[in-house]
Amino acid sequence: MKNLVLVPTDFSEVCDNAIHHAAQAAKFLNYKIMLLHVIDKNTREYLKKEDKGEAHIQTKLQEKADEIKARESLEVETKSVPGDIFTTIGEVAQNEGANLVFLGTHGKEGMQKLTGSYALKVITSSPSPVIVVQKRAFEKGFKEIVLPITNEAGPWEKTKWAVFMAKEFDATIHVYQIGGASKAVQDAAQRIASYLEKNSVQHTLEIAGKDENFTKQVIDYSTAHSADMIMIMTNPDSTFKRFLLGSYDEDIIFNASQIPVMCINPRKLNYEILGM
Repeated sequence: MKNLVLVPTDFSEVCDNAIHHAAQAAKFLNYKIMLLHVIDKNTREYLKKEDKGEAHIQTKLQEKADEIKARESLEVETKSVPGDIFTTIGEVAQNEGANLVFLGTHGKEGMQKLTGSYALKVITSSPSPVIVVQKRAFEKGFKEIVLPITNEAGPWEKTKWAVFMAKEFDATIHVYQIGGASKAVQDAAQRIASYLEKNSVQHTLEIAGKDENFTKQVIDYSTAHSADMIMIMTNPDSTFKRFLLGSYDEDIIFNASQIPVMCINPRKLNYEILGM
């Protein structure tokens, strides 16, 4: 890791908002930023329509970088590479040692359609946590973070990241356990709360009422608590080389309240790193 925040952009308004989020987060973290554009078939179609060469993309990236440097006094790098957004963003994150990726998602107005299943493919290909941003502005930082707990098998990686984010942003972690859970899930939520306490992290632990739609409960709870972020984890296959997002995850990622969502692909190495 190189204390780097990676931000893919197709120069749309929502990607500009992701860049703004990333810049503000980088100031908290004392990280630098890298703006990335993947030159794919959509880019080439755009360049052909505008009668421009690929150098035009690097010029646009540099203009954006200069703007951020002047406004935020941050170190900003740029990179444009040919490839496919579904795999190249993850490869660049890996090769550049990015700690975090900020991904702006939108409808059809952007050059590369970073929405729906396209965005999900980008998320599941990333070795680094991806913070998904819609059009909601960055306000006071990530001060209120919701950590939903639905099972006992996979919350440890995101708990480690919850501690990191809490300490860096002086945040409160709201552990929100699914209602009607098994004893194993209840025990996991209690261990997480104990771990947060051990690490001097401000936190709460609440249990949702019994309801078939936990997704809606999470979003309603997050909205009611003015959450600045929701943290979720993908589901790995047995090899930890492929990661899956279900309808529950997708509904949270594209929530109507436009709360940023931090998506974490678990690494096998870290499943026992917390010593829980």
